[in-house]
Amino acid sequence: MDNERIRQICLALPHAAETLNWGQVLVYWVGEREIGGKMFALTNADGMESPVLSFHCGAERYHELLENDGISPAPHLARAFWVALERWDALRPREIEEELARAHALIYQKLSRRTKAALALPEKERAKLIRERKKLLAARKTRG
Repeated sequence: MDNERIRQICLALPHAAETLNWGQVLVYWVGEREIGGKMFALTNADGMESPVLSFHCGAERYHELLENDGISPAPHLARAFWVALERWDALRPREIEEELARAHALIYQKLSRRTKAALALPEKERAKLIRERKKLLAARKTRG
């Protein structure tokens, strides 16, 4: 498993988006953040630093996953039931894929009605909404 495979898995999920934040962290979102999307997984862009992957797992899976060697509470996100893989072989590739799909589904359930409605729009309308929201956010930054 590596960053490129994680990217393929995450971006194949419905309404998934990717950003580069905090210098070198690839963030995977359910829906673009400009329309209220929420992140469900993180990796370091270089794929080498620990943790190599962090993801939301929900309260039910959190303690179960922490029993695995190489999995720890995710820095800054543990209280929201995120775990961190310290190395790629902490889980089998198929398990990682299943956990990412589960993370995506759990986060989708937490999205607001407004965000879910935006995600349900046809692609062109959703893209227009995102462009408009980005302009609005950029204008607020320049004013504030």
